[in-house]
Amino acid sequence: MGQYDNLFEPIEVGGVTIPNRIVRAPHGTLLRGDDLIAYHEARAKGGVGMSTLEATNVHPSAPGALPLWSDDCIPFYEKLSKTIAPHGMKLFQQIYHSGASFPPGIVPENWSASPVPNPMSGVIPFEMTKTQIDEIVAAFASAARRVRDGGLHGVDIHASSGYLIHEFLSPALNKRTDDYGGSFENRMRFLLEIIAAVRAEVNDPDFVVGVRIPNEDYVPGGLTAELNAEIAKVVDPLVDYVSLHMGAYWRFHKLIAPSDDPLGVEMIPNNKISPFITKPRIVTGRIMTMDHASSIVANGEADMVSMVRALIADPDLVNKARSGNEHKIRPCVGSNMGCVGRIMTGAPLSCVVNIAAAREKDIPFEPADKVSNAKKVLVVGGGPAGLEAARTAAIRGHKVELHEAGKRLGGQVALAASAPHRADLGTITQYLAEEIEDLGVDIHLNSMVDADIVGEISPDEIIIATGVTPRSDGFQISQPAQPIPGHDLPHVYNAWELMGVGSQPKIAGPAVVFDDTGTFEAISAVDVLLKAGVHVTMVSRTEQMAANCPYPPVTVGAARERLFSSDFDFIGGHYLRGITEDEVEIGVLFTDRVRKVPAKTVVLVSFNEPNRDLPAALANTNRTVHMVGDVRGRNSMMSAIHEAAELARAI
Repeated sequence: MGQYDNLFEPIEVGGVTIPNRIVRAPHGTLLRGDDLIAYHEARAKGGVGMSTLEATNVHPSAPGALPLWSDDCIPFYEKLSKTIAPHGMKLFQQIYHSGASFPPGIVPENWSASPVPNPMSGVIPFEMTKTQIDEIVAAFASAARRVRDGGLHGVDIHASSGYLIHEFLSPALNKRTDDYGGSFENRMRFLLEIIAAVRAEVNDPDFVVGVRIPNEDYVPGGLTAELNAEIAKVVDPLVDYVSLHMGAYWRFHKLIAPSDDPLGVEMIPNNKISPFITKPRIVTGRIMTMDHASSIVANGEADMVSMVRALIADPDLVNKARSGNEHKIRPCVGSNMGCVGRIMTGAPLSCVVNIAAAREKDIPFEPADKVSNAKKVLVVGGGPAGLEAARTAAIRGHKVELHEAGKRLGGQVALAASAPHRADLGTITQYLAEEIEDLGVDIHLNSMVDADIVGEISPDEIIIATGVTPRSDGFQISQPAQPIPGHDLPHVYNAWELMGVGSQPKIAGPAVVFDDTGTFEAISAVDVLLKAGVHVTMVSRTEQMAANCPYPPVTVGAARERLFSSDFDFIGGHYLRGITEDEVEIGVLFTDRVRKVPAKTVVLVSFNEPNRDLPAALANTNRTVHMVGDVRGRNSMMSAIHEAAELARAI
């Protein structure tokens, strides 16, 4: 018996056999054509049982990249189906209409159940006429037929996430007084007409028709788990599977829960709904390991488990687990900063930990080439950049020696992971550290490297990943010519000291955290102080908390809620005028108003100093020197890992 045998059992869904229970629910990629095909093919090769292509609009009133309202989409589906078929993964398409969610300018006018604005688009939509409703119902049906004709195995009717069908279902968003609003039966009518029309149009028992419904939508006055259970009871006899999913744009981060949220965050509302479903059930929501997925299936909480982000991080996850190599799975860190955080800014999908994610057509997941001429490669620095560089170089056959100045590997990531709610970050550096040990990299801890040591080692190539160190000179961007008055007082610390670097801070309340960078570091500092039991005020140079994180509603939203539900205040758009023994003085640049905030503990989160002494010392030598990661002036785990992987694949 294998460890996860229950996940490798096939399951009948309508007229299709799904080869195993690990599936990929639909998610945005912003990929097109061959890039999208290569992305899904990588997961098919990796052993995934079923994938559903991202939500695609069925009607020109809400256009998308693939015109499901025209037969022009069929050739793409035929090419995709032909590519995926040899690998056994079943392929579905999620079909939807985005309703009121599109921002102005993308569509001529936003259609919805009622003229209730979506908080993300800010557009007051048009209440759909009966003629428009009939047109959209017919569009869902003809879109499903085109998906079938293109060779896919089924459609997923998207009735969740605050889009058009959801807007009809929700008592908060549907204010109609005709046959499509008011009572539960009337609000259900649009969805039921769509299901019936799709069934009639495809007229094929082997073509799967599934539906995604909310479990808890977090629209105040909207669809609770109890109401969604009633929806599930009605649709269950009419479809081949039911997929449950949390959230809407009113609480965006619940759509793709970041690492601040608990693992399996959606299972509590799911368990109020799934007992009423007789058809196969799909669940999602921060299910990151095969062990967790296996327990969900074993407990009867679901029949199939979606592991989207885990499979972005490692497309071979299923096959590695099946072959007993679970320890070789590259872990997702759950920050949302490489995937949905990028997509929501208009950039294609990527991944903090996987350089090849969404670039599969051009880049293999693991380096495919072995070097014919092995070099002696010295890596200086054991943070994510150094670890990734060492691993990749060693895989390719180079002789690698890594030196880390501290007593442990992991760099800033290990520090960040020690903060409350951030432990997931440490999984990637732990994985990389284990990998380089298995690969035989010569690891030296507590080892400062200077030009003399480099001379003794005499490497062919030097990769410098020495990172950064907190500044102690009171620098802030708003006043670059002068230090913050009082920055050297004994109750003033940097965030690293809070995380355990150097002497233990003496924390007294109230506390002020000054954020000059707009990143997550200040949030972690606040978490540490709140855990110590003091009142905290965050003063930030930026107008909103962690404003420089990719798309804060999905990367910072959960942390923001957590902090504001605590003994915490936030003041944005200010700089520090000075620090005294019991308060900080703050102001708005180029104005005269002064505010004073009580503070017995002050934490400065500012731009750090890149550790560039070694590259400077080697600059006039003939040695081949490369710099990767934060030593180059970046402040990003994603750029550190990607730069290191690209460099080590080229040496």
